Amino acid sequence: MLLYMLFTSFWIIPVVYFTWQLIDWDTPVKGGRRVEWVRRWTVWKHFRDYFPIKLVPSASLSPDRNYVLGVHPHGILAASSFCNFATEATGFSDLYPGVRPWLAVLAGVFKLPIYRDYLMSAGITPVSKDSLKYLLSCCGTGNAVFIVVGGAAESLQSSPGEHVVTLSNRKGFVRLALENGADLVPVYSFGENDIYEQVRFSPGSWGCKLQLLFQKHVGFAPCLFKGTGVFGEGSWGLNPFPRPLTTVGK
Repeated sequence: MLLYMLFTSFWIIPVVYFTWQLIDWDTPVKGGRRVEWVRRWTVWKHFRDYFPIKLVPSASLSPDRNYVLGVHPHGILAASSFCNFATEATGFSDLYPGVRPWLAVLAGVFKLPIYRDYLMSAGITPVSKDSLKYLLSCCGTGNAVFIVVGGAAESLQSSPGEHVVTLSNRKGFVRLALENGADLVPVYSFGENDIYEQVRFSPGSWGCKLQLLFQKHVGFAPCLFKGTGVFGEGSWGLNPFPRPLTTVGK
């Protein structure tokens, strides 16, 4: 829409915004612009209740410490991680008073106009070394950085009933915690792999090669999956299946 407006009488709007985006380019890696109002939208409660999603406080988090939390599994869309840590639908701030949650996602999405501002307002941050180091070393204490460690590689292993944890060559978050004196906490979201059925390509097939190519050069892997349609579980569509999602950290 912004590109289209460049060729209309409203051209000044995208010009001003793109200029602002260039000036504001480094803000995502410096804590972003958190807006509690966005995190507390009523729509997130409906999102929570659809599955439903539950956050179980099995361990206390002191606001006097910083934390790096490795979250598993990624699933197709990491729905439970978004609901629990990028919104207040499951009451994170009430369960852990004084602790600020930060959900780390692909850095590339912060290059998208307007969408980047929406992500920052939810307390979402780039999963880059500079961004995470800034939160753990320059923002005081009480910061909890959630990293869905498996990423795109783990999403390819997402199927109902399976629990595959991908950690090979993905241990940088451990080094990050050690270097910044942060506590390391494992987090598991039960049911995350059950909300979509994925088409699994056999090793060596064209589909598998395409997924690995995207994963290597783009940072995410295109998945073929199906969920439920608008007429309920008897129909196919892209809505996730309503399965209970329970997130536990220890």
